[in-house]
Amino acid sequence: MTTGGLTGLAYKLSNWFMKLAFINILWIVFSLLGLIIFGLFPATIAMFSVVRALGKNPDEPIVKYFWQVYRKEFIKGNLLGIVIIIIGVISYFDIQFLKAANNSFLQLLYYPFILFNCMYFLTVMYIFPTYVHFNASNLQVIKNAFLIMVLNPLSTLYMITGVFIIYLGILYIPATIPFFSGSILALMIMVSATRAFQKIEQKKDKMEPENASL
Repeated sequence: MTTGGLTGLAYKLSNWFMKLAFINILWIVFSLLGLIIFGLFPATIAMFSVVRALGKNPDEPIVKYFWQVYRKEFIKGNLLGIVIIIIGVISYFDIQFLKAANNSFLQLLYYPFILFNCMYFLTVMYIFPTYVHFNASNLQVIKNAFLIMVLNPLSTLYMITGVFIIYLGILYIPATIPFFSGSILALMIMVSATRAFQKIEQKKDKMEPENASL
């Protein structure tokens, strides 16, 4: 079906919303399939992979692709999840400890740890797009996600703004949670991260001819 003008735009938008709703349901189902603890991270990686694939090929078979990625990345995705959770839990308890500390020296560390936690959450937002975009080890994915986040403040700002707007939307319309709570966030984060990836690749392409001429 090919239509133009407002009708075509409305069709494309409605088609995307239907796909996002379906992807979100798959994300919830496959997270539950792994009893959440073992299913959340592989399902999230599969969700980001499908969103990325649909950006290149809108006719990509969603269920088949989702299942393939989920199964393939199950162990590696869970290992990555363990690292993310451990760092997050340690950071949380460190903040609580410093917040309650009476020692003036320890209290001085409170705000640097708040900054560290902010950097941690921003890095986590880049981890999943980086994971599905680059073929790298988990350690390299975390390292790349951090560097990309730091070197692309504008994309990071877009990402933060988008997450905040979507959060408000879900907060005021909780009925959307089963259909868009994860998938629409994945789309927005993926779009912002892809912008950062493209900038990096453009810089790399510019540097290669310069190195070749030396």
